[in-house]
Amino acid sequence: MAAESTQPQPAITEPGTTPRRRGKGRRRKAPSTGRKALRATAWTAAGVVVLGGAGAGYLYFKLNGNLHSVDINQALGSDRPTKIDNGSENILVLGSDTRAGKNKKLGGGADDGSARSDTAMIVHVYEGHKKASVVSIPRDTLVDRPRCTDTKGTTHPAASGVMFNEAYSTGGAACAVKTVESITGIRMDHYLEVDFEGFQKLIDDLGGVRVTTTKDIKDPQSHLDLKAGPHTLDGEQALGLVRTRHGVGDGSDLGRIQLQQAFIKALIDQVKHVGVFTNPKKLYDLADTATKAVTTDSELGSVNSLIDFANGLKGISSSQMKMVTMPVQYDPANPNRVLLAKDKAQLVWDALKADRPIPKSATAGTATGEAKGVVSAP
Repeated sequence: MAAESTQPQPAITEPGTTPRRRGKGRRRKAPSTGRKALRATAWTAAGVVVLGGAGAGYLYFKLNGNLHSVDINQALGSDRPTKIDNGSENILVLGSDTRAGKNKKLGGGADDGSARSDTAMIVHVYEGHKKASVVSIPRDTLVDRPRCTDTKGTTHPAASGVMFNEAYSTGGAACAVKTVESITGIRMDHYLEVDFEGFQKLIDDLGGVRVTTTKDIKDPQSHLDLKAGPHTLDGEQALGLVRTRHGVGDGSDLGRIQLQQAFIKALIDQVKHVGVFTNPKKLYDLADTATKAVTTDSELGSVNSLIDFANGLKGISSSQMKMVTMPVQYDPANPNRVLLAKDKAQLVWDALKADRPIPKSATAGTATGEAKGVVSAP
């Protein structure tokens, strides 16, 4: 019979739990308050180290296995705008409104077998990573979609005068990126996509997001009913808010974008005050949900890369984030559609290429919704 090892065996546990061990010999004195605090600090430090990728333990491999990524660079090849090497970064962020699986119960609508980019934003992070500009792209914008190849190798022909969000439903992430790069002339350095279910669970794991509404918002289609005043929105309410277009304002996509931008600022403020790094269990839950919720480009497709990327953004507060809508005008032939205001939009793209602030003249006189100021941080 092999001799029994006298070395203690490591116990793999998730943060917030304590491994049980059989005591030997003399009973140990109960730990003092100071030692308990030290142990909690050690747990926090261990959680941060593991989630930062410095250790190759259980959590790292579990979270790494959650991630899903797409190789956009391989799909799009070399026919893309030149990468701008001035210390800035451009990220295309999409919210997917697929009704597949559990998502069909969220946010209204029916499962029609398709998926669209319900929300699209270009996030420009300036050199130094202390401030950012966010340009929302109305999904109802009529654009000329370029010929593109999706990540499965299927090529899709170009199309003229189609809604922007059809780029994603036609060819997924790669075609959405190709279309944005065609419109802007700016290379997207990264891609992030969040779906309905993931967004809702992230908000719930955060404990909700605090906002104040200046008007009643009621939209049965998005399951939203808020009286004017302060609220802590749970995941379902937050999802309803960022998707509603009939509950407040003029019912336009532009008004919904104004609600989305206000909510994102409140969300950023909330994350900074949640204190996840002093609560290992909350840190783990958020990391587990976040890595399941997002689809990234292949360069961000590991925990190490994603954490490094997130660390590069954590210094940007909501007050240092300028949010605008891509300059558009209503389509004279169809008031439910908008057209790119090309001269105004070029001022936006030129500013981002040069890593400069977006000038006020770029959005002056362009079409806007009627929901500005309806939602704000408390």
